Amino acid sequence: MKVIYKITYPNGKIYVGKDITDSINYFGSACCSLIEKDFTREQRLDFTIRKEILWESETASDREVGQKEVEYIKLFRSNDPAIGYNQWPKLRNGE
Repeated sequence: MKVIYKITYPNGKIYVGKDITDSINYFGSACCSLIEKDFTREQRLDFTIRKEILWESETASDREVGQKEVEYIKLFRSNDPAIGYNQWPKLRNGE
């Protein structure tokens, strides 16, 4: 199963990603330094994130999954630094 997921951090910011293996233990490749800046050491001592599956397919090609990932990043605006941690695709003119 191939999936698109959304990670929500305790500060409400999100990260949207894809996983072509549907691993329960995969939480994406968001930039650690970006996330670390948003949390104090004390906040990091008890840290809970939520992973939601937004879309899944048994038949989509890897290319189709990549396109769907971009669609969801734009939909949720997770590439806007005020909203999320996705750094790609680059936010342009508020889109």
